[in-house]
Amino acid sequence: MPIPTRLISLNLGSQTIGLAEFRMQPHGGLVLVDYRLRQIPADLTNEEARHSQITGALREMMDELRIKHGRVNYAIAAQSAFARFVKLPLVDQEKIERVIGFEAQQNVPFPIDEVVWDYQLIGGAPGEQVEVVIVAVKAEYLEGVNAAVEESGLRANKIGLATMGLYNAFRYNYSNIPGCSLLVDIGARTTNVLFIEPGKFFSRSVPIGGNSITAAIAREFGESFGEAESRKRRDGFVSLGGTYAEPADADVARVSKIARATMTRLHAELMRSISHYRAQQQGSRPDRVFLCGSSADMPYMREFFHEKLQLPIEFFNPLQNVTVSESANVPQVTRSAHLLGELVGLALRSVTICPMELTLLPASVVRRKELEKRRPFFIAAAASFVVALLGWSAYYTRAAQVTRQSTEALQQKNNTLRAAETRLDKLKKEVASLDNIATPLIAAVNDRNFWPELLEDLNSRLPEADIWITELAATSGGNVLGTAEKRTTEKAAALVPANQASPADRSKTKTPSTSGPSIDGILVRGLYLYNPKQQEIVLDYFRNLAASPFFTIDPKTPERVIKSNSVPNDTEWAFPYELQLALRKPVKMP
Repeated sequence: MPIPTRLISLNLGSQTIGLAEFRMQPHGGLVLVDYRLRQIPADLTNEEARHSQITGALREMMDELRIKHGRVNYAIAAQSAFARFVKLPLVDQEKIERVIGFEAQQNVPFPIDEVVWDYQLIGGAPGEQVEVVIVAVKAEYLEGVNAAVEESGLRANKIGLATMGLYNAFRYNYSNIPGCSLLVDIGARTTNVLFIEPGKFFSRSVPIGGNSITAAIAREFGESFGEAESRKRRDGFVSLGGTYAEPADADVARVSKIARATMTRLHAELMRSISHYRAQQQGSRPDRVFLCGSSADMPYMREFFHEKLQLPIEFFNPLQNVTVSESANVPQVTRSAHLLGELVGLALRSVTICPMELTLLPASVVRRKELEKRRPFFIAAAASFVVALLGWSAYYTRAAQVTRQSTEALQQKNNTLRAAETRLDKLKKEVASLDNIATPLIAAVNDRNFWPELLEDLNSRLPEADIWITELAATSGGNVLGTAEKRTTEKAAALVPANQASPADRSKTKTPSTSGPSIDGILVRGLYLYNPKQQEIVLDYFRNLAASPFFTIDPKTPERVIKSNSVPNDTEWAFPYELQLALRKPVKMP
């Protein structure tokens, strides 16, 4: 599949949403065009509210980046999915698929038909055990998140896990680094720990993050979570401990000690993770540590981990091998580089083969992709149908030509029958008399194109979506003609018993009258769906009709035409409207 010129990647963190636009250089490098980051409130109980926040934040960022629609690679937070590293027994290559399926059923803590899952083989030289990472996410949750993303105008191309995006970005930017590297992604709710060394990879999520510090501050100061978050951003830093002098402000000192206590707990979890990696995964001791994530930029965070781990500490730079466009704010990119790892890793999925190719697509996206694959076959079938129609058209054209030639030959023979000339003259007189009778009918027939053209004009001026016409009626002098009038007449006749009605009444009942000098208007009724523009879509239809050659409409006075337009609400899916259109040229009654 050709690589798109615009590469859009999206990271859906628990509190931070990142959207970035990349493009590919001719020689194969990646260029960051621009990006945006948004903070959304952490609401762990109301998924619908969170999805609405995601959609709103996405639309704002898309407007700022001038993105209307497009395909996107996006990642969900690691705590939203289940990941398990499993070592497979030595089996033939063709049996690995079945073994992994069995392992997935055994390890995933949900019914396998209720999740979307994928796997990735990791390392494993010939003759050695193969390690596989299995990732699963609840199908219902993934469909909800995808609906929130696609509601903004983006269409899912590839969906992965945030930790896997970080791994791809690290391998792309630090491909030649030796030994074991520890990548610590300190997020809002969790900290993702990634062990990366040649031929090996392992990750673990620790339920300690920036929100843990905020919650501790809220308890200490008796504040709400939002107030504590503001205090953390204003005064927060990791206390250096030891013989360092404390800040003059006692509250600032308390906040710094709370941050240090929380980070001390995180350090203990890191040490447990390192011990587990070395014992269970036969990994090496980390030679260096890279920090990233929304909570990693707290002052003195780097110094704290250097003091505790006694290892080189630096911030992860996913833009080391990525060119930054002049359109991006370079100083801001420099300050936020440690937050862009997932976005870079997701963009790489569209331009190169990545070491981690996990894809978690919900059923709705899979169906859409299948339809897109079949589209060429549908087009070919339609083309074949058109060719068949053209063949039949050529056949009937030739038949018509032969018929015309035969008719001309017969006409020449008829010209020799002069003996019947007298009888033909008499017939001509009769034809002339009939023509006088038929002239009004012929005129009516000639006017028959008026109504199809009018209906075509009404239909062509409808907005493209979310509105349709349900009823059309002709009016004369403000009164509706046709079906409505007939129903009114039948209802009035039904009120009088047949044996008591006068002869005149019975005659009126049998032949309802459609009196009136001419048809001077059209009544249009219809419905419009619940949509972003709401009732404004009816005004769009009104403005389109103002340019119609069939109606007399003043675009400055919509209230004269739009007679009913109900206010949308959250309980209905569609709402009625009514238009009373005056014909520019009234039509005589038949």
